[in-house]
Amino acid sequence: MTKLKIKSGDTVKVIAGDHKGTEGKVLKVLKDKNKAIVEGVNLVKKHMKPSAQNPQGGIVEKEAAIHVSNLSLLTPKGETTRAGYRMEGDKKVRFAKKSNEVI
Repeated sequence: MTKLKIKSGDTVKVIAGDHKGTEGKVLKVLKDKNKAIVEGVNLVKKHMKPSAQNPQGGIVEKEAAIHVSNLSLLTPKGETTRAGYRMEGDKKVRFAKKSNEVI
């Protein structure tokens, strides 16, 4: 299993697939499947059975997981970049490879 460079809370851009060009915030990372759930991206309609939380039931739109290879990290300036790790003093920090700034 490879180490993922994307964490929940990151802003990412979809670089491949049906939702190419869409940007969003990572809600959850599924490390075992190498996938991430991104806000507003890869929406699917799920048929919900009536339950205590959802007494009406019906069709709900929710985000489905998207493979991390189709995502690219965005810098605060809004450009796509790859993430790297380095030591600054005794702290390990993530940095943008394009601009060399700490994320």
